[in-house]
Amino acid sequence: MSQNKKKKMEFPTAFTVLFIILILAALLTYIVPAGLYSKLWYDGEQNLFVVEDHKGELTTFPATQETLDNLNIKLDVTKFTGGSIKKPIAIPDTYKPIEQSPQGLLSVIMAPVEGVMDTVDIMVFVLILGGIIGLINKTGTFDAGIAALSRKTKGKEFLLVAFVSILIALGGTTFGLAEETIALYPILMPIFIASGYDAIVCIAAIYMGSSIGTMFSTVNPFSVAIASNAAGISFKEGLVFRVVSLVLAMAITLIYIYRYAKKVKEDPRNSIIYEDMDRIEEKFLKDYNPENVIPFNWRRMLILLVFLSAFPIMIWGVSTGKWWFPEMSGLFLAVAIIIMFLSGFSEKEAVNTFLEGAADLIGVVLIIGVARAINIVMDKGMISDTLLYYTSSIIKNMNAGVFSVVQMILFSILGFFVPSSSGLATLSMPIMAPLADTVGLSRAVVVTAYNWGQGWMAFITPTGLILATLEMVDVTYDKWLKFILPLMGIIGVFAALMLVVHTIII
Repeated sequence: MSQNKKKKMEFPTAFTVLFIILILAALLTYIVPAGLYSKLWYDGEQNLFVVEDHKGELTTFPATQETLDNLNIKLDVTKFTGGSIKKPIAIPDTYKPIEQSPQGLLSVIMAPVEGVMDTVDIMVFVLILGGIIGLINKTGTFDAGIAALSRKTKGKEFLLVAFVSILIALGGTTFGLAEETIALYPILMPIFIASGYDAIVCIAAIYMGSSIGTMFSTVNPFSVAIASNAAGISFKEGLVFRVVSLVLAMAITLIYIYRYAKKVKEDPRNSIIYEDMDRIEEKFLKDYNPENVIPFNWRRMLILLVFLSAFPIMIWGVSTGKWWFPEMSGLFLAVAIIIMFLSGFSEKEAVNTFLEGAADLIGVVLIIGVARAINIVMDKGMISDTLLYYTSSIIKNMNAGVFSVVQMILFSILGFFVPSSSGLATLSMPIMAPLADTVGLSRAVVVTAYNWGQGWMAFITPTGLILATLEMVDVTYDKWLKFILPLMGIIGVFAALMLVVHTIII
């Protein structure tokens, strides 16, 4: 009976968590009034501004500074004509309530299907990645590499954790490295576990490196640059302050991870996931035997070199702003084909191994699609603009220090409903940034509050990347919350204090 009781108390799977949130999001569309801002975008072909009102009616205007001034959009016309702002922006003071658009049972059922269709580019990338990991695992390359790396880092294992986390944070702060890190878990999990750590340490090193980097972005074109453009300022404003904040936040995070990792290394029973460790080790170290030294021969070295060489190419492609998931999928598909030839497997064995590896990540890709379904339901319910209208009303004429901190909190809430960093920036900045003028603050403070607020919520938001990550490493959401919530509180307080300092020095 006690075993049955224990089973009933188990935390639900990632899919169940997402479906619960999906239902709650649908209920919100009945409670939160629907409303829309008029939107403006630039039509480069005709050199015109196009405005869509809350009724969906389109009007065109000359693409001039006078048009923007008349619409109370405090931005330079070159931000649009020069291509800095490519997405539709909300026009201040145009919010209108519209007829409620509640999302019922049919919408809830259809949303995951639409979510899968909407995120198919990411899903293809993850499936190809799974196929590559399957191939590399079967060649024994990872086992040989793990053994070699474990010998090299013996007694200095945390240096690897710090190195990985800092490197990923640099990617996050410069070009928004996030979804791409999914490729690293199958590689680093066995190394971390073989070094005496648990899966939580691996997740923290990779996911928090990315999260801290993107939260404290310095020059990230997908967040800071777009938000600064939409706020009418240069992204260089507040840059030194953001760099200092990033370094301090990364130091806090590494100290937190180190203290946990040290406890786990001293006694595995200190692990938050102690009861799951045997299962996780079986998954990631099932063929790894420290006594059985697998030679790191030329074939395995070449396979690993081909695989690892894809990452700087991917980083170059993404950072130039021209690549996204289709291009990254093409890159890794080419890598998969090369590894098939290098593996020494027969054609049939190579293809079947690739397919089996892809099949292992089916759960991960479906979670990505279901997470997107939540945003689809809220978008169709027309409540995102209403939330922006309410939040902007809250912070009008506040004290400057309080204004910045409250903005961060409000952006963290908005970030749950609008998980796209560029989408939230272009939607909210034309509304939020001018409010800084009313309290005598630089608009750079608003950009910082936006970035930190959205990034802070990403530590735990189920509509983001965390549930797909946890599914990949076989850790439940409640265990992650137990680990991350204290750090989230520390980083939240740190960010709030730094924002107050920002309002004083800028």
